[in-house]
Amino acid sequence: MSMNFNAFRDGGVGKMGGKMSDSKYFNTQKKGEIYELKAELNSDKKEKKKEAVKKVIASMTVGKDVSALFTDVTMCMQTDNLELKKLVYLYLINYAKTQPDLAILAVNTFVKDCEDPNPLIRALAVRTMGCIRVEKITEYLCEPLRKCLKDEDPYVRKTAAVCVAKLHDISAARVEDQGFLETLGELLCDSNPMVVANAVAAISEILDTNPNAAKQVNIDTPTVNKLLTALNECTEWGQIFILDSLNNYSPRDEKECISICERITPRLAHANAAVVLSAVKVLMKLMDQINNTEFVQMLQKKLAPPLVTLLSAEAEIQYVALRNINLVVQKRPDILKHEIKAFFVKYNDPIYVKLEKLDIMIRLAAQTNIAQVLAELKEYATEVDVDFVRKAVRAIGRCAIKVEPSAEKCVTTLLELIQTKVNYVVQEAIVVIKDIFRKYPNKYETIISTLCENLDSLDEPEARAAMIWIVGEYAERIDNADEILQSFLDGFHDENTQVQLQLLTAIVKLFLKKPQETQELVQKVLSLATQDSDNPDLRDRGYIYWRLLSTDPAAAKEVVLAEKPLISEETDLIEPTLLDELICHISSLASVYHKPPSAFVEGRVPVRKIQVNRNADDAAETDPHIEEDDRAEYNETEETGAPQEEVGGGDLLIGDLLSLDYPAPTPAQPPVNNANQAQPVADLLGDIFGGMDLGGGAPVAAPVASSPMDLFSLSAPTTYVAPPQVILPAARAKGLEVSATFARRNKGIFIDLTFANKTMMAMSGFAIQLNKNSFGLSPGAPLAVNSPVLPGVSATTSLSIVTTGPVMKMDPLLKVQMAMKNDIDVFYFECLVPAYVLFVEEGSMERNLFPQMWREIPDEKEKQFQLPFTNKSQDQVEAVLAANNVFVVATRQGGDGEHLIYTSVKFTNGIWVLGELRLPAGAPPSLALKTQTVAAIAEVHSAICTILAD
Repeated sequence: MSMNFNAFRDGGVGKMGGKMSDSKYFNTQKKGEIYELKAELNSDKKEKKKEAVKKVIASMTVGKDVSALFTDVTMCMQTDNLELKKLVYLYLINYAKTQPDLAILAVNTFVKDCEDPNPLIRALAVRTMGCIRVEKITEYLCEPLRKCLKDEDPYVRKTAAVCVAKLHDISAARVEDQGFLETLGELLCDSNPMVVANAVAAISEILDTNPNAAKQVNIDTPTVNKLLTALNECTEWGQIFILDSLNNYSPRDEKECISICERITPRLAHANAAVVLSAVKVLMKLMDQINNTEFVQMLQKKLAPPLVTLLSAEAEIQYVALRNINLVVQKRPDILKHEIKAFFVKYNDPIYVKLEKLDIMIRLAAQTNIAQVLAELKEYATEVDVDFVRKAVRAIGRCAIKVEPSAEKCVTTLLELIQTKVNYVVQEAIVVIKDIFRKYPNKYETIISTLCENLDSLDEPEARAAMIWIVGEYAERIDNADEILQSFLDGFHDENTQVQLQLLTAIVKLFLKKPQETQELVQKVLSLATQDSDNPDLRDRGYIYWRLLSTDPAAAKEVVLAEKPLISEETDLIEPTLLDELICHISSLASVYHKPPSAFVEGRVPVRKIQVNRNADDAAETDPHIEEDDRAEYNETEETGAPQEEVGGGDLLIGDLLSLDYPAPTPAQPPVNNANQAQPVADLLGDIFGGMDLGGGAPVAAPVASSPMDLFSLSAPTTYVAPPQVILPAARAKGLEVSATFARRNKGIFIDLTFANKTMMAMSGFAIQLNKNSFGLSPGAPLAVNSPVLPGVSATTSLSIVTTGPVMKMDPLLKVQMAMKNDIDVFYFECLVPAYVLFVEEGSMERNLFPQMWREIPDEKEKQFQLPFTNKSQDQVEAVLAANNVFVVATRQGGDGEHLIYTSVKFTNGIWVLGELRLPAGAPPSLALKTQTVAAIAEVHSAICTILAD
């Protein structure tokens, strides 16, 4: 018993003892890492305190939250140790935003440090205050900053100059009120070159965000002389800032231009590529203002060696240099006309460098060096890189067009390449030979037989279209032209649109040249194009040819077989105005992208929003060529919102064939048997043959003789369609001007687009994409544009829009961001879709549901508006609203002759908007709108104003 008792006792004691030992985990004095750091930060030992701050900074760097130590770290500011002070300031910069009230505690130390005898501490204090982006701190920054701007030490002054730019970013008004801009202007004449460079950098940054500040910074001739003096002594980045500022200066006369050029020229020998390109930029701009031919020629000779030297750097720098050189060569080709060998491709060049060198080679090609260039290009055409080989073959064609005496050599070289039977080489050669035929008609047609031998190898749309063009253009010289075109026609529906359009034109050309032999062929292609095709471009072209051939064959000959203008020497030159702008941005991203800064930098140039039925200016179908996330940012300005007057009802679309969605022609009812669908075409073409007096008896009466005329007769639209307005100006799209208007037709949304080519080269490869938007708008079909769009010509098309795309709420609600692509570039813009095209035909509400829904919507979601005066009667108002899917639910008569109209509208995404329209006698109408989605009210109000103003 005693043993059991003892065991029990021992066991009990053991368990109790175990419980006692567990309490140590709750009574420990260990407080964690933050507690330890807090203790070390409050240590009396300087070294221990410094180590603690380093630990805090290390923790902050790896992402740990050490904001709880803000007060303790701030207490460490009171030290003479520069290293410790830097660490504390770094901590403050990081956490001041989250602890703005505690950050105020550090202000006294900042102010005190700004008067420290050590210039490094003074500079450090003012730099840190500028980096702490807290409004309360900036209130105390002004006086220390003013003192530091006039400090005796240049290091402090240059730091303070940069701080002014930082302060301007936080509070521009404070900088202007305190006169800091004038002080910066004074620093431009400072004796220390680094102070001057930093002052220039600060002013440039301020002017980028606030152009009006230029009025307070006067850069005159004495100031420019000071800048030029500092240019020789400051660091390379200081030189870049100064050169960029000189680029914005306009000299008084030619003498000053020459003086500036002479003082800048030594920078061309600098080791830093950025300095060299900045110097080139200034000299290129100033040369335009110098009439002294000898001086300009001397400058051009000096520009060549530094540009060539840049090509010995790394591949990435070479690429940037080549993109800039491309602009220089377009502006002044004489600069590098003797340096073409520098652009010959090396075997180990990356593909992006090879392609740029190739482009510059073509620009420099001339009669004196064409033999060398052709030898190089022929060599390149045998390489293994397919893209490079294609570009090389095209380059040979460009040489033939540019250097006329070399055309024969180029054609011979192309024929030799065709004999290699390499598929992609043959196809590229045929494409460029088509251009050579356009440039030199009736000169090299003897090679057509060689081209025809390679018909079976053509599988790319562009090559097939080029071959079809050649066959159609020279059909009278090709014995079996009809057989060749027939072989293409057999797979008509499987061909690319480009090939279909070219085939249609080629067969019509063949018919006009050999009518008796190709009657069946032209019947077939017109039937395929007009009755069996869904492509509006193809249908419209088919109808035009149909109409021409049926009414006036002589006119058809004049139109279809008209003499074509010769193609220009350079079809890919940048527009002169854009080129001048890009020259001013050499050594920046704009010169690499070959786009103005406003195209890709937010805030550079205001972009005015567009709504097609409002005052508008600037605004991508889910196309595989445009990445969905590749979006430009937009700088929105105030929306005008004033509805515009409609321009001319039915006259608006006369002759606008490409915007019409024609149905297939309806054949007349046959007298006895049910004729096949080809019968109307056959009859119509019988009319053609009779008109051409081809023999074979009297012409057959055409049962659809009036059909073509019906195709061109337009009725007045019942729904409102705003006049087209420019949504993408030519200045922002390298010469492509896009106009548009939105319309609702056949229960669908359409955007009617007009592409005006204001460049010197043809455009093709059009595509469009829309970003996510409030209503899920996206293209319902690929963008079909009659390509190529020739210089000075406009093309019009109609694009259906569906509402099944990705949705993201926009502000404003109807904003849509777009991307437009062609073979030149991708352009970004935005527009406002008019609300009335989003009103669906199912928006008529049952009369008994209207009051119930009106009551369910809270009163705070009701808005009232005064509308412009209208002369329309109640019946006219109801008719025009109903035509635009604003449905009248009920009407009643009020007092004093007032009419009340209750309306309902339903958006494509199911948003209902209820309205009460009051039409008082002899007074402007008023409108009350109510909906659960308040953001839609303003858009419906604007739409109704526009509709009633029609």
